[in-house]
This record gives sequence, structure tokens and C-alpha cells, in this order.
Amino acid sequence: MIGILQAKFKMFLRNPWTFMLFTGMSIGFALILGGSGLTTISVPVYSENEEMQQSFISEKLEESDAFTFNWMTEDELKDEIANGRAEIGVILLEHDYRFIVGVDSPNRSMLEQTVRGAYVEKFQQDNILAAANATTDAEKETVLENLQETMESPVFEMNRSSFRSADTFVYDDTFQRLFGFTLFFVIYTIAYNVLPILVEKKDGLWDRVILSPVKKWEMYVANLIYSFFEGYLQVLIIFLIFRYWVGVDFHGRFLETLLVLIPYVFSIVALSIFITALVKNAQAFNAIIPIISVSMAMIGGAYWPIEIVESEFLLALSKINPLTYGMEVLNGIAVYGYPLEELVFPISILLLMGVVLMGVGIHLMERRHV
Repeated sequence: MIGILQAKFKMFLRNPWTFMLFTGMSIGFALILGGSGLTTISVPVYSENEEMQQSFISEKLEESDAFTFNWMTEDELKDEIANGRAEIGVILLEHDYRFIVGVDSPNRSMLEQTVRGAYVEKFQQDNILAAANATTDAEKETVLENLQETMESPVFEMNRSSFRSADTFVYDDTFQRLFGFTLFFVIYTIAYNVLPILVEKKDGLWDRVILSPVKKWEMYVANLIYSFFEGYLQVLIIFLIFRYWVGVDFHGRFLETLLVLIPYVFSIVALSIFITALVKNAQAFNAIIPIISVSMAMIGGAYWPIEIVESEFLLALSKINPLTYGMEVLNGIAVYGYPLEELVFPISILLLMGVVLMGVGIHLMERRHV
């Protein structure tokens, strides 16, 4: 079994292109279609006073997660607006600001709140300095340091909490696209790693290997372990990129997210074995995998949330779809913040599907002498 695994890993290192293709497609689709959670809106900024570029207001604007402020000349700003490369431009004055609007979009109100908030904080800071009679730079710096220390250790704290009913649907576009496309494309990676079992048995390779000390169950286990490893590695790479490069924090539950992926990957390996046992050759397998994977993604909530589906027939089909439960456990961890105890049911369903599909698949494969 160890020798088979070593041979599989060597083949992977020599030809990793299929793995890299599906991994890249998962990342690309999630980034492109992932919504505002992964991108910021570019806003051109101009000020007659060059000192504004290093001012307190400029620092506050740069802290915004929703907007990227690009400093430029007045002519360049107007050109950006006129050519449609920017929706809104901002002209910063010492005590006020102006907007140049090219497209009246909902982003305008959010941008106005951001800019106004920076000016409000600046005015509050100026009032505090005036009340403290701070005139020199050293005095101002001391007052601001004391203010910062006070804000970091307030006299009392306020805790806010919210509630929602059990049927409330929470939609996060970033996680919807990330989880959906990751679970969708990993089906292809795992399926095409299980396919060699069919090809090798058809070509008689297994009959020759069985004559050696290697047992048949070891050949199955080696192939399944390798398929699981490559599928899980793909998901791991995608989530690591989004966690540490893109900046998706998974609401502080990144390790738990990786943990609950194990049952889903296992169930897809089992499903691939089952499909392999049903088809007669590699050509039929290549034809049916795209149909099954796309259908699973549409029914299971990878392309759009399952909560918006109203068809009772489609909802019934989703109950026998591993991808449905994969999305449920991932959203439960990252979006709803459920503890692992509340996700025992979908995890158990995935494990049950995996055991049943793998058992039936191997039985059919041996019975048909594939």
C-alpha cells in the first residue's frame, strides 16, 4: 500500500496541472464573483492644500475598508469622473468637503458617511486641544496621547447584542461564493483521481498487481487515501489563500472550518467510487461527471443560497446531495457561529453517505469484475 501511495504522489509531482487548474478556477470564481466583501471602491481625491494628504483626515480615510482613496490633481479627478472610471470624486477643504458625482449610486451615502466621520473626529480632536489650552506641538502631542490611553481603557464598557428568529436567513456573499465554488470544483479533482481505478482495472493492471504480495483492499485504500488527500489539499490551499492573502477572517473559526470539511471530502470520494462502479468506461465517466457536479451545485446551494429555493421537488432532492450538507456545516461555522455540537446532524449525514456510497460502490465494482 505504501508503494502505491508513493507512486501516486510521484505522479502528482510530475503532472500537477489538473489539480492546479481546478484550484485556480475555484480561487478565480470566488474572487471575481465574491462581491464587495473582497473588493473596495476606488475614489479619486483632490485638495488644493497639499498638507491635507498627510493630515489626520487623510489618515482616517485610509482606514476605510470599503473605499480606496487615490490622490490626484483636479484635472485628473474630473477626467476620471467624465470617463466613467469613477462614480464619485472628493475635494477636501480645510473645514469642509465637496463631491463631484458622475453616477448617483447607493455608494454615495456610504462615502459621505465615511468622509463626514473623518471631519467629525478632526473637529472633536481640535475642540479637546482647545479646551486643554494646548498651544505648542509638545502639549498637543501629550494631550492626544492621554486621550488615546483613556479611550483604550474606558471607565465603563457597553455591550451590544442582537437576536434573530430560528428561521432567519443570513446571507454573506463572500462566504457563499467561496464555499460554493470550493465545494463544487473539488468534486472534479476527487473524481478524476478515482477514475484511474476504473482504467487500471479495465487494463488488467490490478490483476497483475494482485499476484504480488499487495492485497486488493490495500489497493483500494491507497487509491482512496490519495484521492482524499488531493481533494482536501485543494480546499486547504484555497482557504489558506483567502485567510492570509485576501483577508477573510472566517469570523475567528478558521481551524473549525477546516475540520468540518473532512466529512464532505470523504463523502465526495465515496460518491466518485459509486459513479465509477456504475459506468462502463472512462468516456462515460467523463461525460457524466460534469452533469452530476453541476446538478449538485445548483441543487445544493453552491451557486445561490438554498434558502431562496421554493420548489418542494428541488428541496427534496437536496436532502440526498452531499454538497447541501457541506454548505450547511460551513455556513453554520463561519456565518451563523454555531458550535460544533449543533452541526452533528449534517456531519453525521455526510459520514453516513460516505460509508453507504463507498460500500455499495466497491461491492458493485467487484460484482461486475470491473
